[in-house]
Amino acid sequence: MIVPQDRLLFWAGVVLVPFLFLAIAFGPGAAVELPGLGRWEEVAGPLSWVMVAIFVALAALDALLALNRLDGVSASCPGMVRFSKGRDGTIPILIRNETGRVRRIRLGVPLPRSFRYDQEDVRTRLPEGGGASQVLWPCTPLERGNYRLDTVYFETSSLLGFWALRRSSPTQTEIRVYPNLQQERRNLAALFLNRGTLGVHAQRQIGKGREFEKLREYQPGDSYEDIHWKATAKRGHPITKTYQLERTQEVYVVVDASRLSARVTPPRPELPREIADRTQLERFLTASLVLGLAAERQGDLFGSLVYSDRIDAFLRARNGKAHYSACRDAMYTLEPRVVNPDFEELGTFIRLRMPRRALLVFLTNVDDPVLAESFLRMVDLIGRRHLVMVMMINPPGVRPIFSGRNAATTDDLYTELAGHMHWHDLREFERSLHRRGASLHLVANEHLCTELVTQYLSVKQRQAL
Repeated sequence: MIVPQDRLLFWAGVVLVPFLFLAIAFGPGAAVELPGLGRWEEVAGPLSWVMVAIFVALAALDALLALNRLDGVSASCPGMVRFSKGRDGTIPILIRNETGRVRRIRLGVPLPRSFRYDQEDVRTRLPEGGGASQVLWPCTPLERGNYRLDTVYFETSSLLGFWALRRSSPTQTEIRVYPNLQQERRNLAALFLNRGTLGVHAQRQIGKGREFEKLREYQPGDSYEDIHWKATAKRGHPITKTYQLERTQEVYVVVDASRLSARVTPPRPELPREIADRTQLERFLTASLVLGLAAERQGDLFGSLVYSDRIDAFLRARNGKAHYSACRDAMYTLEPRVVNPDFEELGTFIRLRMPRRALLVFLTNVDDPVLAESFLRMVDLIGRRHLVMVMMINPPGVRPIFSGRNAATTDDLYTELAGHMHWHDLREFERSLHRRGASLHLVANEHLCTELVTQYLSVKQRQAL
């Protein structure tokens, strides 16, 4: 595709307009005479048409020579580009110039509206002699998800600069935008910079450990409950069992992707509104990945389970960077579904697919009375085998009466009463969970990741698993 440039329009205004005016105004039939030169039309008319023809010929020749100027030039992008939401990044574009005739090129990339970039195009100078060169396209994604980049556009100018020749190169590029964990990593810097067991400073483990290590000879002071009676009878003298702290445990994050997770999260003042998490599901996914990093540092096995009215995603607990990347790839495109969660099916799935005792961290909302009752029945099914922990973002205004701002009007009084009743129902649900060996934690939106990791480390310290 060839299009006119501003230079062509400028010179057309400088050359074509005056000479066409002269050719028409002083053409055949004009009565203007010049002293000593005869009639003016005999000179001005033919001369004006000659200048117009020369300019048109130059413009046509310039367009003709530019038709094959981009032959041998192509642009491509890698098969996959990864970004973090709200963080500046670049898309590498590889330009191949086989002929070496093109020195300057202009690039354009059709990105979705969820990407922010300061410039509409990128101009670059190609190296002499041809070859391949790379150009970085800066941009910032504002929403997580999976996007496709199918085409890269590029153009160059003709020899005289009258025309621009444009072409496109097909590319199959997948752009993945993951949740941004930078702010949460800053809040948990003491954990991620540790070189000990549970943090920068060693933390005391409660208890003697529950994982069997070995058998040894009985020593004075050993408890009678630690004596291995079968080995004692076989060897003829007392044998004692020794235990060690459990280092490798299974931790699962169970994320709710039903209609309740589509609630709007309270604003976070430390983040701009354009990159803040808009729904609770986005906060749940961020917290899940943060807990995965924490479990990796502690040497535990991390797994993920996403549910709605069905099981949407399940990855069995493992460790390693490859497994963490698999968990991230399985969750970063999730969106809330307008359905009710099916806790009966979820409990059956956990019972059948998770035979080993594990810490199950539920990121959900349990303030609906009907769904709360269904959740308790699920806990009855899985609570004897697994340790259940429920993390819920505290809804705005849910607190004991008169514990917040003062009620100045009648409407404020009713608002406080409604928040108190909501808080009272959640407290009753918390007591019901406690009787079943589970726990409920209501946390503020900005403290979700910090509280989640804190409770996980508390379970590790108490050896509750």
